[in-house]
Amino acid sequence: MEKRNIPISLPVTGEEEWQAVREPLMSGWLTSGPKVREFETAFAQKHEVKHAFAVTSATTALHLSLVALGIGPGDEVIVPAFTWVSTANVVLHQGAQVVFCDIDPSTFNIDTKKVAEKVTSKTKAIMAVHLFGLCADIDAIKRAAPGIAIVEDGACAAGAAYKGIPAGGLGDTGCFSFHPRKSVTTGEGGMVTTNNDELAEKIGILRNHGASVSEEQRHHGPRPYILPDFDVCGYNYRMTDLQGAVGIVQLAKLDQFINEREEWVQYYRKELADIEWLSLPDFSSDFKHGWQSFVTLVDESKAPYSRNEIMEKLQEMGISTRPGTHAVHMLNFYAKKYNIKPEDFPGARIANDHSMAIPLHNRMNKEDFEYVVQSLKRIV
Repeated sequence: MEKRNIPISLPVTGEEEWQAVREPLMSGWLTSGPKVREFETAFAQKHEVKHAFAVTSATTALHLSLVALGIGPGDEVIVPAFTWVSTANVVLHQGAQVVFCDIDPSTFNIDTKKVAEKVTSKTKAIMAVHLFGLCADIDAIKRAAPGIAIVEDGACAAGAAYKGIPAGGLGDTGCFSFHPRKSVTTGEGGMVTTNNDELAEKIGILRNHGASVSEEQRHHGPRPYILPDFDVCGYNYRMTDLQGAVGIVQLAKLDQFINEREEWVQYYRKELADIEWLSLPDFSSDFKHGWQSFVTLVDESKAPYSRNEIMEKLQEMGISTRPGTHAVHMLNFYAKKYNIKPEDFPGARIANDHSMAIPLHNRMNKEDFEYVVQSLKRIV
């Protein structure tokens, strides 16, 4: 086949998104305002939650969740050892301790059989990461750690669900990302969701410097001399209306994006099934996958080359791949801070060293998917 160039991911943006930003640009309302509120309402409805708060990133969504839950010095938070580093970083930002738990390499999510042994009297929360768009097994987590707060790191999981319940409404809070590698994007940006009214009130205040009223309420009110009072020390984690306008358009396409990806996932499953050294994603009917990424595992005992060599060969063919993400316990900072060895979390180490994401996005066409499949088979 003729060589093609296929990136690991590309956002689908165009004329609709371009036109969407005209209104805030023309109105002059560029900071958080009516478009953000509209985006929040639509996101809450889509994910069947009472409250949604647009913020600057999934990282700040996670941070707000921990602050609202009262996590602080002396507390412990259980974090999967295989995730993006911010899942752990926000725990340290609160002065709490990260307690790593291994993952199941077959799902890349937290190994629920090992959660109970990580729980102590200091455990105040569990970061339930829905990696690559597959929800964590929330029921198993709740059985292993009853009464412990659950923060869903659903950065990859917009549109995903577990036993019919959308991501974002499974734990105490849900945290989403709109980075360009996610299914829907606002460039940068995030969302916090919750069904808890008390947490919602705290999050709404904390993301806006701790102000008692929003910018929109203040500017549209009848008394222009009123400034907000500040009862707490908050943060500037507000999304802009430019981003909110794009988010409204993107969210309306989410079902279409996931359905298209699901169709090509089935193609990958069928066409790649006979490559014995390549393990494909697998999960039960309890889960609706969001398919942010299609992440495989390379079995180097059967493969003709190492994972890294295979990735290099695919790159030469014009196919961009990536490791799924990283084992956080193997990163220099955490390895030194907690005196952790790579082998302390074997599942995470396997995922770190052998996972390989292959292209899956909505700007790929039939010829692109065929080229990926044929290129992988050529390596055999």
